[in-house]
Amino acid sequence: MRKKATLQFADKTVDLPIYSGTLGPDVIDVRELVSQGVFTFDPGFVSTASCESGITYIDGGKGILLYRGYPIEQLAEKSDFLEVCYLLLRGELPNAQQKKEFNDRVTNHTLVHEQMIHFFSGFRRDAHPMAVMVGVVGALSAFYHDSLDVNNETHRELAAFRLISKIPTIAAMCYKYSIGQPFIYPQNDMSYAENFLHMMFSVPCENTRPNPLLAKAMDKIFILHADHEQNASTSTVRLAGSSGANPFACIAAGIAALWGPAHGGANEAVLNMLGEIGDVSNIETFIKRAKDKDDPFRLMGFGHRVYKNFDPRANVMRDTCHEVLEELGKHDDPLFKLAIELERIALEDDYFIERKLYPNVDFYSGIILKAIGIPENMFTVIFALARTVGWIAHWSEMHSSPEMRISRPRQLYTGATKRDFVDVNKR
Repeated sequence: MRKKATLQFADKTVDLPIYSGTLGPDVIDVRELVSQGVFTFDPGFVSTASCESGITYIDGGKGILLYRGYPIEQLAEKSDFLEVCYLLLRGELPNAQQKKEFNDRVTNHTLVHEQMIHFFSGFRRDAHPMAVMVGVVGALSAFYHDSLDVNNETHRELAAFRLISKIPTIAAMCYKYSIGQPFIYPQNDMSYAENFLHMMFSVPCENTRPNPLLAKAMDKIFILHADHEQNASTSTVRLAGSSGANPFACIAAGIAALWGPAHGGANEAVLNMLGEIGDVSNIETFIKRAKDKDDPFRLMGFGHRVYKNFDPRANVMRDTCHEVLEELGKHDDPLFKLAIELERIALEDDYFIERKLYPNVDFYSGIILKAIGIPENMFTVIFALARTVGWIAHWSEMHSSPEMRISRPRQLYTGATKRDFVDVNKR
């Protein structure tokens, strides 16, 4: 017998079905309420399951993040980003042959249309890379007309491959354009992360190959940021996609949502905070300020709005962060010394321990990216690069669902009641 919840209001009684997922809390199906003339009220949709999904599961209280059932810690340690892409898109880990075919297909799509090089010249050199990213990704729909039918499974798959393949190329082009250097073409003999670093930092007059340890660190950053359930940008992609908009436009919408400082700018905020603290000698003062509820100063990169215990991605990033700093000989750099000391205090201070304000993934990823040499205004671009596969996986899942319909949130109207128009000379 199906579980149900009974809602009584006014003189009505409505039975609402309750559904149980494989993990997580039960959900009450409130769709019947529309026919009864009432809506639910949930600002920010924080208590509303907007869709059914089998891609990613988060238990914030227990610090759990699963991609298709696999713990993020295991994937970060044993897998690589393209294998994770396969998993998110297709639901299972590939065998050796499937993995090779998938990797080869991604590699074959890394070039962008040559005409797009001229598209960049329409932007100012000092434009924020995310502004350029939104425009260029959205413009992909003007170049690839043969994969825009969202009802065609083959088109959806082709668009997914194009996006995953071309996003690193476009991201690196955004950076190169901003500093006035020539674009670097992708190399098919390099791994996904290695190729991205190559396109970011190589120049035509020098044939250099990225440091393997740094490429591995970048690959882990990509894995840890590949998906995060129904966050603001993923929900934006689904919302845009529900109208039938083409995949490139939907991903551009996701990038725009990610650009918001409350979503994708956390690791950049960490670096800004470290700059504000300035020196190890100032830490005690800022720790006191962080503990003062009347002081607006907040330690960025500590705690998480979803993970109320600890961020499962942070431990992976912590080890990687220390490996990168050691490899680059940056443990004595003032900024990184400051970050490491702040980390030590947060892990030992009872105030932070009692409140579970542990360093999160953004704290470590920002330090790693800075150490590698990536400018802070590119941090969110890299986040968008990694998250593209999650976005397209959710977009594809939505279009495969028989429950799909255009999204249409309701509202609690508090404006003026009906009134008659008055001619301007009588007002």
